[in-house]
Amino acid sequence: MRPWDRIKKLLLGGEKNVRDPGTFHRMALIAFFAWVGLGADGLSSSNYGPQEAFLSLGDHRHLALYLAVMTALTVITISLSYSQIIELFPTGGGGYVVATKLLGPAFGLVSGCALVVDYVLTISISISSGVEAVLSFLPPAYFPHKLTFILVITLALVLLNLRGVKESVAVLTPIFLFFFVSHVGLILYGIFSHVSATPTLFADTIRETRQGIQSLGFGAMAFILLRAYSLGGGTYTGIEAVANGLQILRPPRVKTGKKTMLLMAASLSFTAGGLLVCYLLTDVQHIAGKTLNASLIETLLGTWKIGGFPLGVWLLGLILLSEGAILFVAAQAGFIDGPRVLGNMAIDSWVPNRFMHLSERLVVQNGILFMGVAAVMILIFTRGSVQTLVVMYSINVFLDFSLAQLGMCLHWIRTPAPHRGKKLAINLIGFFMSLSILIVTVAIKFKEGGWITLLITLSFIAVCILIRRHYNRVKAMMRRLDDVLGQVGQMAGQRDAPDKDVTAPTAVLFVRSFGGLGIHSFLNIHRIFPNYFKNFVFFSIGVVDWKNFKGAEEVKNLETHIRGELQKYVRMSNDFGFYAESIHSVDIDTLDVVEQRCDEIQRKYNKAVFFVGKLVFEEENLFTRFLHNQTAFSIQRILQFRGIPSIILPIRVIKTVK
Repeated sequence: MRPWDRIKKLLLGGEKNVRDPGTFHRMALIAFFAWVGLGADGLSSSNYGPQEAFLSLGDHRHLALYLAVMTALTVITISLSYSQIIELFPTGGGGYVVATKLLGPAFGLVSGCALVVDYVLTISISISSGVEAVLSFLPPAYFPHKLTFILVITLALVLLNLRGVKESVAVLTPIFLFFFVSHVGLILYGIFSHVSATPTLFADTIRETRQGIQSLGFGAMAFILLRAYSLGGGTYTGIEAVANGLQILRPPRVKTGKKTMLLMAASLSFTAGGLLVCYLLTDVQHIAGKTLNASLIETLLGTWKIGGFPLGVWLLGLILLSEGAILFVAAQAGFIDGPRVLGNMAIDSWVPNRFMHLSERLVVQNGILFMGVAAVMILIFTRGSVQTLVVMYSINVFLDFSLAQLGMCLHWIRTPAPHRGKKLAINLIGFFMSLSILIVTVAIKFKEGGWITLLITLSFIAVCILIRRHYNRVKAMMRRLDDVLGQVGQMAGQRDAPDKDVTAPTAVLFVRSFGGLGIHSFLNIHRIFPNYFKNFVFFSIGVVDWKNFKGAEEVKNLETHIRGELQKYVRMSNDFGFYAESIHSVDIDTLDVVEQRCDEIQRKYNKAVFFVGKLVFEEENLFTRFLHNQTAFSIQRILQFRGIPSIILPIRVIKTVK
């Protein structure tokens, strides 16, 4: 094994067998681990969402009780609406697929771009906040190195995710559990230690609300409450993660997804709502340099001692450390779901096709690297400033929420279904909740720097439109080539296939689906080498990518499809009077299969020449090279190194084709 291969195996782990049915079962997440991997983003928002909402109430703190109820109801409503999305779209895709299928491709593009940018910001703000929390326990001399620590943590999470989703989730599970258990205990203690004040709390809330309405008016009080509700919108980020990542869940995926949504909704609504109630019960005050959670923990536990041991101080440190660490876990949502959104967009040709490709660890490697690089660029641009990132964050997620809920509402209006009225009501309420938060968030954050997020999103949309236009132009050219199919039947007579002659010149042609591209290459060989080749071998490699990575059964279906397409090429070659056979393989990497099979073919046909079709553009540039892989040249290098003759057949893409 080469030194690089050893290092790669050490960092990323060994290769996974895509044909082994057990591989999919072992990789898939049960509801508990999905809750850890996908729910941490939402749960971690309790570090800043409830605080932002509570502080914005100002002198009207009594409204926090209403705010707690509204927060819990919002989490539950959005979770229920996304459970309906899971039922309707069991293959995953979340808001992007909902908007594309129910509202149209343009809305899908907006939703997809908004989600990708939001997941990049999720990674950035989670890691930055986590590092700041951890640095607060270290000597001040470490703080100037904050950005270095941030970039190191980002790289570590990229490597963890390149090893595989389940492996990365397993490593981070203890952090998640300690955070959740400690905060549940803290909230329960905060409520029950003030249980005697509960009757008074309700009475005081009602009395102060009446006084506020009399002095300020109902409209002003409602505005204060709704403004705080919207400013706490960061609490709801991450709820859509399960619907986006259904493909990594263990079958039955819909059932597992709904269980995960239940765990997420219960944990987030209890934590966020419970913290708001505890802020109110303890009358916690904002102290510069401290979060409200830190002040709350210090108020409730800071004086605890066992003998002379300051237990409260240690608990304070451990719980706050867990709050910092949970933010690292929250970054997982960006690394898990961001590449999956890119994979779905690649299927629709909005982004380069390479974002569908899987690594030997069966993860969307290019998507993970894209998310990591994009997060690093934003972190360097903002210098890891949490204050700047907070302004940029949480706008796009509510745009996605609103589009997804609108799409579902239109679906229930158009489609008769059992309990349609109930389902429509859930999505309609979710739509108005999401839209109201979106409008207030954009209005408040736009001038403060939210325009940067919108500018990045619009730029991403523009790039996607250019990419889609390019792919559509290539597809139009492919349709022209497919017209050749109608002529082939007239050119080829019905002849008996000759016997195989392994000593005769043999053309080995790499093909995909039966169509104009493969036929064009076949006819070109006859044009360039008339009556020279007596045997034809059609070689097809089925690449398992994000589009068909849904289980061992899908891999078998892919193999069956390839076998059927190859038989069409064999029959066509026979009709031209040539012996033909086919070879196929299913794997995650074309080049690995070429290395394994080319020597075998050469030994069987010692006069074999390999042919690879390659799209050639009128204006070759970095854009076209990035959108179309250079597999043909890579195959040629492998074959030439082994002394096997190979020829690249150019297939021109004319610029004027539309």
